[in-house]
Amino acid sequence: MKHNDLVTLRTGVQISRLGLGTAAIGGLYKSVSDQECTKTIHACLDAGINFIDTAPHYGKGTSERRIGAALKELPRSSFVISTKIGRLLVPSTTDIDDFFIDADNTVERKFDYSAHGVRASLESSLERLGLDSVEILFIHDPDANPDEAIFEAFPELAKMRSEGIIKAIGIGMNQCETPTRVIKETDIDLVLIAGRYSLLDQGAAKELLPIAVERNVDIIAAGVFNSGILANPVKGATFDYVPASDELLARAVRIRDVLESHGVSLTAAAMQFPLQHPAVKSVLVGCRSVAEVESNILEFDKTIPNKVWEDLASVQ
Repeated sequence: MKHNDLVTLRTGVQISRLGLGTAAIGGLYKSVSDQECTKTIHACLDAGINFIDTAPHYGKGTSERRIGAALKELPRSSFVISTKIGRLLVPSTTDIDDFFIDADNTVERKFDYSAHGVRASLESSLERLGLDSVEILFIHDPDANPDEAIFEAFPELAKMRSEGIIKAIGIGMNQCETPTRVIKETDIDLVLIAGRYSLLDQGAAKELLPIAVERNVDIIAAGVFNSGILANPVKGATFDYVPASDELLARAVRIRDVLESHGVSLTAAAMQFPLQHPAVKSVLVGCRSVAEVESNILEFDKTIPNKVWEDLASVQ
């Protein structure tokens, strides 16, 4: 399996096995220049990574604007874009984003899963992206609004899908309970699950992934490094964006040791692990430079023998 292998989703959309997550393009934790963002996006496309995921949340529109600028002169058929609804960007003079360093602080995020909010959010995203359409639209983080997501956002998205405005409907979250419920109660196409199907956390395997297989719902795995610990398991490494416990850190080190005994890097295994499950069609990894793109492709394309996965299954 290679990074640029294309997989056909249930709606007919074809995406690369490795996709580009773009929170970093929005300046998550660290500022990045517009020029570097363009180079990073072009490096992905030149290498056959055609799937780019973004959201209004990432830098309060900054990620979408930078993607739009990078794609401006490129053939529309050369990339697949997913963005998200659930957070409208409304004018503000007081909101300062401490996480996205390059955020647009003339606006603030307002949760809105209403039918009107869905349409308004996509319209604004298309303007920032400089596009007439996106292939995939995810309901983003409705942790406190599951009923609104199911009974207000989804029906409007279904209308948009039938109208041809979008090709696929998804939900993107870092917990499994709500996406599992959405699969049961709607005709959703995709789930983007962050951090819950990784070498350290297989929570999605309990119910979410089995029902996805049963209902023919495609899974995109993100957060495969669990925010850092699976990239470099050292004291102070983060799990779900907070310092990892000693117990988690010790387990990550045990995983790394098993991999090293086989001559396999932790990075390669972390990216490839989710794709061992038949429900998972693609893995999203964030990059903020051409060097990161090249490194991730190199690790993703390494061959990992089945014996490695068998040995990892016994790590507690």
